[in-house]
Amino acid sequence: MAKKTKGRGVTRKRQAEKLSRLALEKVPTGIRGLDQVTHGGFPKNRTALVCGGPGAGKTLLGLEFLVRGITLFNEPGVCIAFEETEEELATNMASLGHDLPGFIRSKKLFIDYVHIERKHIEETGEYDLEALFIRLRSAIEQVKAKRILLDTLEVLFLGLKDHAIIRAELRRLFHWLKEAGVTAVITAEVGEKSLTRYGLEEYVADCVLLLDHRVNEQVSTRRLRVVKYRGSSHGTNEYPFLMDDEGISVIPITSLGLTHNASSERISSGVPALDQMLDNQGFFRGSSILITGTAGTGKSSFCASFANAACSNGERAVYFAFEESPSQILRNMKSVGTDLSRWMQNDLLHIHASRPTVVGLESHLASMYKEVHDFKPQIVIVDPITNLITVGDLGAVKAMLTRLIDFLKMQGITAMFTNLVYGDDVDERAIGISSLMDTWLVLRDIPHGSERVRTLNLLKSRGMPHDTRVHGFTLSNKGIFLNGSYQTIQAIGQR
Repeated sequence: MAKKTKGRGVTRKRQAEKLSRLALEKVPTGIRGLDQVTHGGFPKNRTALVCGGPGAGKTLLGLEFLVRGITLFNEPGVCIAFEETEEELATNMASLGHDLPGFIRSKKLFIDYVHIERKHIEETGEYDLEALFIRLRSAIEQVKAKRILLDTLEVLFLGLKDHAIIRAELRRLFHWLKEAGVTAVITAEVGEKSLTRYGLEEYVADCVLLLDHRVNEQVSTRRLRVVKYRGSSHGTNEYPFLMDDEGISVIPITSLGLTHNASSERISSGVPALDQMLDNQGFFRGSSILITGTAGTGKSSFCASFANAACSNGERAVYFAFEESPSQILRNMKSVGTDLSRWMQNDLLHIHASRPTVVGLESHLASMYKEVHDFKPQIVIVDPITNLITVGDLGAVKAMLTRLIDFLKMQGITAMFTNLVYGDDVDERAIGISSLMDTWLVLRDIPHGSERVRTLNLLKSRGMPHDTRVHGFTLSNKGIFLNGSYQTIQAIGQR
């Protein structure tokens, strides 16, 4: 019986090894986030089609595929351009920090601008891609290319009205690229009733990416979707992506599963008396904290104290500010005894300030992801989440924040969010994300005789015993101090 079991195990192992050899081999693109979405990159020695409207980022993605191949994987590349000259492409990529002329001089890149004369095609009615194949073969041999970009496909067939010829030549082109042993990216414009103008490219290509640049209520958002990928699983959702001075960054998160680890480690809130309310130990590492309150109750002061405590322990923090500039935050927090400027000088704190209306929710999410990826903080502060409502409805904001919370939890990052509310009903206006939070603090400003008293109430803190009494607190030039329970304060005031 034991021999039979052992024999089955060996057979299964051999079958697994055989299947792994048959599995589709991939080429990493090197583009941040795209390899995660495509589960490894583009299919090796096959063709990937990148389609989208004007300004969607097709050419940039194709060129970055070549550049990353050179710089990260030592794979030379060829670019056959039908719209822009070598000088124009070099200028465009220089703004992103890529030296195309340098790659050309070192024989790592070859750019060939092919001018298609529409008049000649219309007059003769003849069309044959054999001349293009000769140029492609020569370019590949000159730099021993492993990657190739053809930009843009429509120009290649400009003026040709016979769709039968177009379809035949498209098939020839895709077949030639596959036989050439290079991994190819072809860009194409979106058609009116199909993904591409001729409606055939997406069927012939092995991998198809669709880039989209939307503008909703004067706010733009860029998205990417893998439409198909032969022989491979892939992300099927729409993914936001950024185009900045470092190239393209795809954000491979939509809605993550509940698979993050729950840490038992504690970190200080930066307010000793608040730590005492939290079982004398502070927050759980990797947890999410929500601070709700009206204007002037001290939400940002608690955030600054939290960041200050983390940086004091040598940890890094990112502060996403949607209301105040970095200089305002630094000045204002000094008035409550918290000097954050030293942590910025020591590269332990980064304040990322922007108006919510500058970009859409997806772009804010993409920007946050990129900032976290680059800076690698242990804590993140978002102050306040309420301002995001100006670029999306409650449902959209909740969805975006849910994705952000899931992402931060997966990274083991402790996150603090503030929520500005109006009126006295502070418990019910947290954009519907209070249930996602591990700890929830409510700050109030209560009239007390001729004065107003700030109070703090710890509504919940999952996984630990905690003090739920309402406490009074003061903001002074030496920090935040709790003055005991509000009931005690009231009793003293009545004597």
